[in-house]
Amino acid sequence: MKRTVMFFVAMCFLLSLPLYSQEHGELEKATTKVAREIGQAVVSISSVVKEKVERFYFGSPFQEFEDDPFRRFFEEFFGEFPEKEYKRMGLGSGVIIDKEGYILTNEHVISGASEVKVKLSDGREFDAQIKGTDKRSDLAVIKIEAKALPIAKLGDSDRLKIGQWVMAIGNPFGFAIQNPEPTVTVGVISALNRYMSAIGRRDRAYDDLIQTDAAINPGNSGGPLVNLDGEVVGINTAIITTSGGYQGLGFAIPIKKANRILNKLIKGEKILYGWLGVSIQDLNEDLRSYFGIKEKEGVIIVKVYKDSPAEKGGLREGDLILSYDNKPIKATRDLVRLVSFTEVGMKVPIRIIREGKEKVLSIKIGKSPAEAQELAGAEIVKGEYTFRGMELGDLTTLYKQRYRIREERGVVITYIEDGSLADKSGLRVGDLIIRVEGKDIEDKESFIAVTSKIKGSCLIKTNRGYFVLKGD
Repeated sequence: MKRTVMFFVAMCFLLSLPLYSQEHGELEKATTKVAREIGQAVVSISSVVKEKVERFYFGSPFQEFEDDPFRRFFEEFFGEFPEKEYKRMGLGSGVIIDKEGYILTNEHVISGASEVKVKLSDGREFDAQIKGTDKRSDLAVIKIEAKALPIAKLGDSDRLKIGQWVMAIGNPFGFAIQNPEPTVTVGVISALNRYMSAIGRRDRAYDDLIQTDAAINPGNSGGPLVNLDGEVVGINTAIITTSGGYQGLGFAIPIKKANRILNKLIKGEKILYGWLGVSIQDLNEDLRSYFGIKEKEGVIIVKVYKDSPAEKGGLREGDLILSYDNKPIKATRDLVRLVSFTEVGMKVPIRIIREGKEKVLSIKIGKSPAEAQELAGAEIVKGEYTFRGMELGDLTTLYKQRYRIREERGVVITYIEDGSLADKSGLRVGDLIIRVEGKDIEDKESFIAVTSKIKGSCLIKTNRGYFVLKGD
């Protein structure tokens, strides 16, 4: 009996080999064809950024202050410090999207460049002109004057599915490998709609990214992410790493995002983003229970900015937004993305719940304002008052700078004890508390006056949103 079973298993394995071999062969044909055809349209981009630095002066312990005694000493004896211009080189990739010589790449590949050069896969080199850039989307278009250019076909990133095979094409380590032909890595779409915050050396946040395990290495930025039909579905842009190299998490900007602004980038026009003018927050079970909200979707408005489209359109603090332009809102990122992609000046229906009643407001979307300048200045005053495991201090100028606080009143959380009620509520260091149980908080003194009378759970409003802080 045992031998019969083993024979049967062996026969099944042998019979499956032709099918496996056939599928393997088809995949191999597809990848080699895409690599050959799209690879011709992938270019290597080198940029030169000129920077001026002072010679002979390497700073001092007092260089952050306007009146630096070391600097005064040197200037009295030697005069002003001479400046020397240095050139910093940058490398990346791009993809040719038009026979006229337009190339799509990342904004960070050519940011601040005074010179941009492009090398084609056939070895030809050209000077490139920067046509249009957009830092927020991290996309840019450059142009070369060349003939007989291969071009890549742009696909539809909305049709991507998790598990779908893709290829990342680019010129990683182009400075070390003297070969104009791009390299190819193969993997699958491992996730969609990913978000990356601005942390560490990354000076911008990314939303709605494609995540792939196709290796993306330094120099791949700006190159295409391609499906097996030979269509560009994304622009490779970032990795998450602890070593500086590839560790299985690569990210690409969906090509749909590029298509939305491509013509404006080619024309060199400024990219405008829609603005509603609200601060919003996802709902957790504590907040749903506190407000008596039964809906499982939606985001709550924490703040309505003065003179914003939201204020003019009738939105209020505490409104629950259920849909935007007839599209359901499940999380804050849904609303941010939809508003950003809305044409400035367009009127959009927004469905809300206010005090238990549903209503629809028509709001004219405005232009996103420039980010406010960060405040600079004074010392941090250590907090002295503790409430349910958190230590609080008055708002100072340096707190504003450190935690990017724009408000002018409130108290700052300077410390939270692990496992405390404050810790469990979701509050964190750097939050600015501006209201407790509906009462405005001006400073630490007013916070003490309000909280000294509270025994049970209380609703705290911060610059990040609402939190239910439970009692002992």
